[in-house]
Amino acid sequence: METFASGKIKRLKNKHAPQVSQQTGFPSAATHYTEQRISLDNELITNSDATFFVRIVGDEFLNHAIAHNDVLIIDRSLAPVRHSLVLLVKDGAFAIARVSEINKKNTCQIWGVITYIIHDVR
Repeated sequence: METFASGKIKRLKNKHAPQVSQQTGFPSAATHYTEQRISLDNELITNSDATFFVRIVGDEFLNHAIAHNDVLIIDRSLAPVRHSLVLLVKDGAFAIARVSEINKKNTCQIWGVITYIIHDVR
């Protein structure tokens, strides 16, 4: 598996929350539509210091519903549970598996827990 891009992200301080317009004068008919933009960083990431993005190249993980050009959000601070999908290092290469599928005899290291898979549906 090759990666196009990965790295740290900065966590924004404010979560998404609707706000009331603070205007003077005649109110606009669209006043109730004024909201902050939704930040996917705020919605999908709990620990920005331990979160990484990985873009998948190839279709070798279709059995896990991960296709070519999908982006994985991986949190290294989470402890995997029985059915977690994880990115692991096996024989010096990255692989993806469910924790329940990992054979105890295999020498592999869990690198992080996959929290989200972002698909391009075009």
